Amino acid sequence: MNILKQYESKINGTLSTFDRLIINGYILSLQNPRLFLYYLNQNDIKLVDFHDFAQKQTEELCQCIENFANTHKVHIQYLPTAKTDKDALAREALELNPEKYGLIAAFSTVELCRAMTVKYMKDTGHLYPESKHTKCKYYYLYFNDEEFGWMFFKIQTWFPYNVQIYINGHEHLAKMLDKEGMQYEMFHNSFAYLDDFPKAQELADTMLSKKISDSFDGLANKLNPHLPNIKEKLNHSYYWCIDQCEFATDINFKTREDLSSIYKKLVETTYFTFSSEDIYSFFGRKISYIQHLRTGDIISDLRKRYQGYRIKFKIDHNQVKMYDKGNNLRIEVTINNPRDFKILKTVEDYSTGEVTNTKKWKPMGKSIANLYRYADISNSIIQRFINALPEIDTDQISLSSLNKISQRTEVNGRVYSALNLLNIETLQLMSEISKGKYLINGFTNKDIRNVIFDDAETASNINRMTRLLSKLKAHGVIKRVAKKNKYYLTEKGEKMTSSLLLYSNGILL
Repeated sequence: MNILKQYESKINGTLSTFDRLIINGYILSLQNPRLFLYYLNQNDIKLVDFHDFAQKQTEELCQCIENFANTHKVHIQYLPTAKTDKDALAREALELNPEKYGLIAAFSTVELCRAMTVKYMKDTGHLYPESKHTKCKYYYLYFNDEEFGWMFFKIQTWFPYNVQIYINGHEHLAKMLDKEGMQYEMFHNSFAYLDDFPKAQELADTMLSKKISDSFDGLANKLNPHLPNIKEKLNHSYYWCIDQCEFATDINFKTREDLSSIYKKLVETTYFTFSSEDIYSFFGRKISYIQHLRTGDIISDLRKRYQGYRIKFKIDHNQVKMYDKGNNLRIEVTINNPRDFKILKTVEDYSTGEVTNTKKWKPMGKSIANLYRYADISNSIIQRFINALPEIDTDQISLSSLNKISQRTEVNGRVYSALNLLNIETLQLMSEISKGKYLINGFTNKDIRNVIFDDAETASNINRMTRLLSKLKAHGVIKRVAKKNKYYLTEKGEKMTSSLLLYSNGILL
């Protein structure tokens, strides 16, 4: 049964929209040495004078950004290392003035880049333009934008003035909800509450009908004073392309407890249920061609983060993952390699001897004009994933079974003491053996005692852990692999730890 049907009474609604989007902007003619030489010629710049010209251009660009920051009463902070968490610093600035819109914080730093320069060739005695890896100054500008919400704009101050923009679909949608006067609550980049899910989905869908590149052009024109001259000489400005794209569907449960009661079991069951053929089909591939996969492996990954469990399936550089975010079950698709998918494009056909336009399915590129297709593909992957999710048996272990575990038991003439389920040490032990990292390879005496005991290698603690594991095995909580010193949770053990998890307010998660 589809999870949306199975838990219909516990679900408020679903919302599908873009999450993290990173857009790169390139002035294409300035990336090519031959066309770059044409641009210099159009400006009557000799190659021997290039460095003086480029330095002046950089100074003018920096001054323009400095003036822009001053206008918004923001000081540009220089960061000695590019590894500094600029987003965290910018959000601290926003906390000091949470009602402010526009530029919030600005930083400058030196980073590696791909820059255009002029090189002297000894064998010919001539100068030539070339593209090379070097370092230059970058600016990071963080905005609380009235249209996109939280975003940043990054610009390279040396030719070819590459740009990077970060926006978030949930932030963008929140601004649209504000304009419509709709009520909502956000939790860590997700909507914990929405008063009208269908209306919110309608607004989210309108993002695809907007030409958001116009907004990017407007911002670039404010920050790069050389664009008017570039457009005059080259007849184009920035070409916007998608560097990273995340698209997510949130299944919003009525309470966090409703989701928690099924989530861990759902993740574990999904991990062991989905085969490589299933994962291949999520991405729209024909199963008969799975043996021809050349570029990258099919990867399944189950991991326990500090927030909770996350499961991820990956083919090459594209992936679908599932994790919990507050009271939302999020299924998220990340497309880093769009050429794995196809888009219907109009192409010129010369086969008849005349030029005719025809539509053909071609590998998808990164142009921002293809954003609608990113959404279509991601939605299809998510729907296949949801339809394939296994039905979860949420029955918890009975009270009588818990009472039985809390009493002494006898196995093969040997008596084992009861498990004290209210003891914090027992809860800690149960918490450890239920962790996802032991699902595949199991756990050993040493694995557990290294976590439970401060001094794990003393003879007394080794023997103590042996007794604890023997007691768990006698009560049917764990099972031992034949001829190996490895243990796994039994089905009874899984139900018991799940029950204890709910009882102990999340201690075991």
